[in-house]
Amino acid sequence: MKTLGKKIRLLRQQKGWTQQDVAKKLDVSIPAFSKMETGITDLNLSRLNQIAKLFNLTLLQLVSNSDTDDVKDYTNEISILNKKLQQKDDQIIQLRKKIIDLYEQIEKDNKRL
Repeated sequence: MKTLGKKIRLLRQQKGWTQQDVAKKLDVSIPAFSKMETGITDLNLSRLNQIAKLFNLTLLQLVSNSDTDDVKDYTNEISILNKKLQQKDDQIIQLRKKIIDLYEQIEKDNKRL
């Protein structure tokens, strides 16, 4: 969590904002924001989203320990994995259809006997 706090502090400093500026934007006290930057406070998902939006980042970019180029690589990898997952889902649907067809055929054959 301390790494995330350091990243938030760096982002704040890059914008030229004071802790007071960011605390006001996040609607928290200055000491509360200071605890976020020092890693004393664990941030929930809602607060992380709020901070990411404040700095015009995605949540993944905010919590990533790497540079934005690496985040783009993760995004591409996730996209590829999602496509593969969709293909596997399609295969499962086709196999289920085959099973149903086979079951129906067995039922028809049993009725003939």
